[in-house]
Amino acid sequence: MSQTLSGVGVTPRSGVGTARWYRPRDGRSETGGREHDPESERERIERAFASAEAGIESTRTSVADRIGEEEAAVFDAHEQFLADPTIREGIEAAIDRGEPAERAVEAAFAGPIEQFEAMEGRVAERADDLRDVCGRLLDGLSGEERADLSGLPTGTVLLAERLTPTDTARLEPERVAGFATIAGGRTSHAAIFARSLGIPAVVGVGEGLSTVEEGETVGINGETGEVVADPDEAAVDRLSAGVDHDAIDERVRTTDGREVDVAANVGTVSDLDRAIESGADGIGLFRTEFLFLDRTEPPDEEEQLAVYREALDAFDDRVVVRTLDVGADKPVPYLETEEGSNPFLGVRGIRRSLGPDSALFETQLRALLRAGAGRQNLAVMFPMVATTEELDAALDRVETVAAELGEAGIEHARPELGVMIETPAAVLSARALAARVEFFSIGTNDLSAYVMAVDRDDERLAALGDPLQPAVLRAIAESVEAAHDAGAWIGVCGEMASDPSLAELLVGLGVDELSMSPISVPAVKAEIRSIAAEDAERLAERALAAERLPEVEALVDHD
Repeated sequence: MSQTLSGVGVTPRSGVGTARWYRPRDGRSETGGREHDPESERERIERAFASAEAGIESTRTSVADRIGEEEAAVFDAHEQFLADPTIREGIEAAIDRGEPAERAVEAAFAGPIEQFEAMEGRVAERADDLRDVCGRLLDGLSGEERADLSGLPTGTVLLAERLTPTDTARLEPERVAGFATIAGGRTSHAAIFARSLGIPAVVGVGEGLSTVEEGETVGINGETGEVVADPDEAAVDRLSAGVDHDAIDERVRTTDGREVDVAANVGTVSDLDRAIESGADGIGLFRTEFLFLDRTEPPDEEEQLAVYREALDAFDDRVVVRTLDVGADKPVPYLETEEGSNPFLGVRGIRRSLGPDSALFETQLRALLRAGAGRQNLAVMFPMVATTEELDAALDRVETVAAELGEAGIEHARPELGVMIETPAAVLSARALAARVEFFSIGTNDLSAYVMAVDRDDERLAALGDPLQPAVLRAIAESVEAAHDAGAWIGVCGEMASDPSLAELLVGLGVDELSMSPISVPAVKAEIRSIAAEDAERLAERALAAERLPEVEALVDHD
């Protein structure tokens, strides 16, 4: 008999297939009656650590090639967990007490996992990263390998208590019709990987999921969060309605004729194919920092030139390239950094480009201007601008580089130039900034955090950091007005742009371009086609008049 369970949908996709339970082996700490010589156990631990380190590195490389550099960065944290002296000390202390290596590992990870889970929300979901590392060590001790999730039968709907990042990274979208988990949240790395891979997924379903039997037909709606066991024909049709949106290659307009660009965010050249397949109207954010990560020295001018040309050749439409944005959560090992007490308020973005990374900045500008030669679709924007002095210095640097290229007889472009609106200072200076550039792009993730004075990774403050907070919406509205009054266009490239339910509000606020993960492009384009700009403007007026977050949420039916 059909039953419907509810969880958190994490991917705008649906699928129907055959249930297969994934239950990683339990009881790996069972060691029989053998004696546990501490020296022997230490040797086993060292081999397990070496195996885990090699496995993490291999997985990271595979994920970078197959999914993307941004997703692969998850495994940098795994390497840090593996090297955490507190965990190593806990394992050694347990071995000194006579515990076998397996129990020592489990005991050392139990406390940190419990601490993460007690924090709740996004931070709590990092407990799965610790479980992943712990599992690697136990695998190394047992000499066994995890189940090969890459070889699942075609049409599988995978069910599990939870999936770690390594588990999810092994899934093949062509084989897996979807997955559902008892535990987990929307910001877990399993959920993030599911979105990147385009796998229908629902997490946090609860214990009710355990009633679904192996081999049963199951439908997954990653948009609504439904998991339907033994669905009838009508249920299958309903599951698919409005999900698995077909790519729309042409530009879209509202029902009353207003055109809105829907572009894609990319981090590497490998992301370009996904952006093209999604029907994106160009690139709204090319995160160039991923060219500089996971290496021992920066890319030279010629390497950057080749990458930027490939991106510009992939689209006739505009390609917006953000200059190097490192610092804070994106450290680069070969650059000298002083994090300070709060890296997010430190030397990052344009502050580094005009300071310690000045030479890198000029090399990047040379490569960009050369790449744009003979093309009309290059746009360059500067991150973390807070003052007109910073912008003037960046613009002067562009002019200097262009003059040097001209003197050398090297062809180059004069691209559109723009500013990321991420700080309250940029909002308050928006009119002066807009008079100097051709466009703005709002990074709603950072803007929300800075306007509301919250740590983006602290889920205790998740409601305060919501981009629907009235103060954030007013900051967006002020930026839009300033841009348009100066004749500049304005986009949104933060997570807010990827939510189809917020498209009407953003259109109503006057945003000209929405840029997002490629997987969200079709759904957002379809949503824009269904709304009227006049209705959207009325919605925006009501939202801007609201005084509390719940009022705005009710207006946009945001959940």
